[in-house]
Amino acid sequence: MCELYSKQDTLALRRKHIAPSCKVFFAADPIKIVRAQGQYMFDEKGEQYLDCINNVAHVGHCHPEVVKAAQKQMGLLNTNSRFLHDNIVEYAKRLSATLPDKLSVCYFTNSGSEANDLALRLARQFRGHQDVITLDHAYHGHLSSLIEISPYKFQKGKDVKKEFVHVAPAPDTYRGKYREDHTDPASAYADEVKKIIDEAHNSGRKIAAFIAESMQSCGGQIIPPAGYFQKVAEYVHRAGGVFIADEVQVGFGRVGTHFWSFQMFGEDFVPDIVTMGKPMGNGHPVACVVTTKEIAEAFSSSGMEYFNTYGGNPVSSAVGLAVLDVIENEDLQGNATRVGNYLTKLLNKQKAKHTLIGDIRGVGLFTGIDLVKDHQERTPATAEAQHIIYKMKEKRVLLSADGPHRNVLKIKPPMCFTEEDAKFMVDQLDEILTGLEEAVGAKTESVISENTPCRTKMPEEAHSELLSDGSLDPKENPSRKRNGLCTDKHSLLSKRLKT
Repeated sequence: MCELYSKQDTLALRRKHIAPSCKVFFAADPIKIVRAQGQYMFDEKGEQYLDCINNVAHVGHCHPEVVKAAQKQMGLLNTNSRFLHDNIVEYAKRLSATLPDKLSVCYFTNSGSEANDLALRLARQFRGHQDVITLDHAYHGHLSSLIEISPYKFQKGKDVKKEFVHVAPAPDTYRGKYREDHTDPASAYADEVKKIIDEAHNSGRKIAAFIAESMQSCGGQIIPPAGYFQKVAEYVHRAGGVFIADEVQVGFGRVGTHFWSFQMFGEDFVPDIVTMGKPMGNGHPVACVVTTKEIAEAFSSSGMEYFNTYGGNPVSSAVGLAVLDVIENEDLQGNATRVGNYLTKLLNKQKAKHTLIGDIRGVGLFTGIDLVKDHQERTPATAEAQHIIYKMKEKRVLLSADGPHRNVLKIKPPMCFTEEDAKFMVDQLDEILTGLEEAVGAKTESVISENTPCRTKMPEEAHSELLSDGSLDPKENPSRKRNGLCTDKHSLLSKRLKT
């Protein structure tokens, strides 16, 4: 394996030349990846890691058919997308065939952020409205226009919410405002959107769009209750706005039962605009916005041409076509269903065994493990989650933690992930959780007294990871305390977590 620099030299050069806000996975102890294949990544020493993070390498790292398609077209032609070429129209035709009939007009871009930015422009041009409704904890991209509508980001920084942005509660039935015991959480959450619309109208404002991931990823692997999107779309359309479904992270068959995640909510729900990105090119930068003829014509009527130099170029289109072929030829959508169901079954057994696991949620190969300190309070087990992902790394399994409290373990591997991979991952997780619980149980009596103040010390690695993106220090989170006292034995874990 060819390296330009030693790991230490690479780290030193990164600190010198790469902006400090550009973080790496496992920041306290990063791994240096030099090659990958399928669902596996390899470091500079040849150690193999099971990749449970990468929804970018959708059909598997360095898939030979995708690599071949890119090489072949690169050796033939790559040019400005204003030249007439078959690849872009063939790709647009193939993508449109996977979507409901009314979604038939494509705009190609280079990233999910570009796609979502363009979606906002389409929505605002359509009826001349400006305001956007977004979900709490949402993330839609890194452009300024998207940071403005991404509470996941702007709530962590110094930016204040813009007056044209309205934040609706995330439709989280586990730890949200309306939970699984509510008689109709879908209507209750949708009514929150209706309330926002009514208040905006009373202030003389007009809604251009409601935007949401079909399943929230950065928000903690949240799956909206059935019927929620239909009701929201009804309210938004009545207000003259459009519904934007962000499929950048969850599209292209990841849910298994359907090609697009929004489709699993029923045939009576069809967004007005769909954005897609990450998995489209299996690591090659390509993204797209698909919308209706009516919205596209309204955008064109502004007189401003839309031009993207590289969007839909011959190489990007060839790569995208190869990805579609692999998904179909290798039945990766079916694999997502089979392996996803098996993984969920294994994880639910772990939930019954380990008190740290509060909730298992997901569809296909998109799964979240919500870790809690106690089941009744559902207090997020933030430090424990960070400890676990580092311990999993030691066992050669790559996971990440996300959600508002950074306590949800995210599983979104390449679509070639197997049942054997799922069992290996869960076995390692079981071993780590067992060790944590045994460590706490052995020390509980000697550490806890009725009036012991709760002074938890987070492990250095977990603390570094938590602060790496500007998150609040969990030591300052009041949910970790009740009247200054330790609330349960898991609050002792962060004293015990030594990696």
